Amino acid sequence: MPPRRTPSKPTPPPPSKNEQLEPYRAHQEDTVLTTDQGIRISDTDNSLKAGLRGPTLLEDFHFREKMMRFDHERIPERAVHARGAGAHGYFQVYESLERYTQARFLTDPSLRTPVFVRFSTVGGSRGSADTVRDVRGFATKFYTPEGNYDLVGNNMPVFFIQDGIKFPDFVHAVKPEPHNEIPQASSAHDSLWDFVSLVPETAHMVMWLMSDRAIPRSFRHMEGFGVHTYRLVNARGKATLVKFHWKPVLGTHSLVWDEAQKVSGKDPDFHRRDLWDSIEQGNFPEYELGVQLVPEGDELKYGFDLLDATKLLPEELVPVQKVGKLVLDRNPDNFFAETEQVAFCVANVVPGIDFTNDPLLQARIFSYLDTQLTRLGGPNFAELPINKPVCPVNNHQQDGFGRQTINTNRANYHPNSIGGGCPMLANPKSAFVHRQERVEGHKIRERSGSFGDHFSQATLFFNSLSKPEREHLVSALEFEVSKVERAEIRERVVNQVLVNIDRQMAERVARAVGVAPPKPPKASELVAGKPAPKLTKVSPALSMENTPHDSIKTRKVAVLIADGFPGRELSQVRKTLEGLGALVEIVGPTLAPVASADGGEETPVKTFQNTSSVLFDAVYVPGGDKSVATLRKLPLAVDFVREAYVHCKALALSGAATTLLDAAGLSQPMAKGLDDAMGVVRSAKNETRGFGQMFAKAIAAHRHWVRESPPPA
Repeated sequence: MPPRRTPSKPTPPPPSKNEQLEPYRAHQEDTVLTTDQGIRISDTDNSLKAGLRGPTLLEDFHFREKMMRFDHERIPERAVHARGAGAHGYFQVYESLERYTQARFLTDPSLRTPVFVRFSTVGGSRGSADTVRDVRGFATKFYTPEGNYDLVGNNMPVFFIQDGIKFPDFVHAVKPEPHNEIPQASSAHDSLWDFVSLVPETAHMVMWLMSDRAIPRSFRHMEGFGVHTYRLVNARGKATLVKFHWKPVLGTHSLVWDEAQKVSGKDPDFHRRDLWDSIEQGNFPEYELGVQLVPEGDELKYGFDLLDATKLLPEELVPVQKVGKLVLDRNPDNFFAETEQVAFCVANVVPGIDFTNDPLLQARIFSYLDTQLTRLGGPNFAELPINKPVCPVNNHQQDGFGRQTINTNRANYHPNSIGGGCPMLANPKSAFVHRQERVEGHKIRERSGSFGDHFSQATLFFNSLSKPEREHLVSALEFEVSKVERAEIRERVVNQVLVNIDRQMAERVARAVGVAPPKPPKASELVAGKPAPKLTKVSPALSMENTPHDSIKTRKVAVLIADGFPGRELSQVRKTLEGLGALVEIVGPTLAPVASADGGEETPVKTFQNTSSVLFDAVYVPGGDKSVATLRKLPLAVDFVREAYVHCKALALSGAATTLLDAAGLSQPMAKGLDDAMGVVRSAKNETRGFGQMFAKAIAAHRHWVRESPPPA
């Protein structure tokens, strides 16, 4: 592992006038790191393991204390993933996977396994907004006949750190700064980028965080990943390495940054509301479970270590096999009792699924259980209805805060004769049995050399994006790093991190944030940032442009009208869009009925005062001289069209409505009908044949990036 750059020591603050009266104030400049017991610590980056690639040891008192203290920092909200939304549903496997696992929910295609899924942001508090730039949690609790199984992942396949002992450091860095609790739910501040610039293993995940993946359109348009490499174990004890994926049936789509910021103000509950409304309307979110299967023993085959959580396994090397479907079809009855009290734990596995020695995974096995003791008031959280397994639970646990089970047996220990030896030990064939694995090595605090490449996959991700996605990522870096107040941190981000990923990107960010561009590399540094020999140079699966763009199901379309709109035209277009699964909402000057030119009327459900284009996927303005004349006089209506255009959304304008482009300052020559590049559908007065179908095609494309302003020279 390359040596870390040590930052220069800060200048100590002048002594406080009240220091003698306040001896509990700890000024930590020029001090040495210790435990809470005062024991000096020389390594806080690596947990104690049995050999370089072995499991983490329980005797690592420094890791346990550090993680325990971190787990209990927040009362009662979660330390991370505090803001979330959840839903009930079911999972069903397509075909038996008994060749790889004995887990019944993966081997019985007739079984519908109940699930509860919780989506969340990571960094913000419970009161933060939904559309901040952040990682999203994607945690699934399977209530299987063999016990609860929790697949606790994110919407990104990698993480910031390789060893769980660094998790408190990372979260402290990304959370609001301790002196003023600012900024909330944002990574655009000094402490996060200070950490990133000093810890090179963060490079790959930072690319994901700066990409559009960090601002998803909705939870329904978001991939999920198990992040770690796990094991599947079949009935014969044979193990296969596995990485888990959730693939949204509607495709993977995102917001744009300007739009995401405006949504935070217009509707901070945007993602929560979308999930709730979709289920209430019967548009059940669906995801397919995918697996990447690797023979045990091949964990080093691909030029990186599968135990390294900062690495992904490109789908071009090992395809994702879709093996089952997750459907979310019921909203919670009570947010606190279900979504807030649900307790996920990576340690919750069933026979047929087992762990690997990934040091981040090993830490999570310990940490989640520890956190729940404080957050849910004691050890009996598994008895809460949302956490209770559907299979029988029998053991000798007793008492404690919140105990709900009333045990009638007289013997609460094992072995016993008073209770007839019950509960008895299970037959190993039906019980969870840890797979035997030879573990041998020196107790050591060190990182395996196979974890040492921090930039190749960051480069792979950047190179795999479409041009618009790369532009968005660079713009995000320019925005975030420009928020860093300390020039030396901005310089380290550019010269220690970004230059090792892509030199042109580093030079652009350097110009934008006011630091000297990176120096040309030395001969010995020319290999930095290049893909490892066995790693594919481009992975098309990493670009959201290659996700499905063939459906407008659940897409929200705003229709802007005033008195005098063409009623028959609106009726025809709405019928087409709703027939393809879109959701059409009428927006008017007020909520009063609006009269059409042909004697009918429509009642708006939203007004220009209480909604905005950022809350919709597309905008349609029917013609009608009187209607359009009114809309042109309403600044909010003109802004509605302008903003939708700037955010590259599909626009449909018929007849006189095309003049709204002029009113919005957007007039430019376009061919009649659908211009595939521009995503603006126009029609002349009384010529709307096929208009709805053309509009639907434009909506399905999600965005039309050619309309984006070019980056500054």
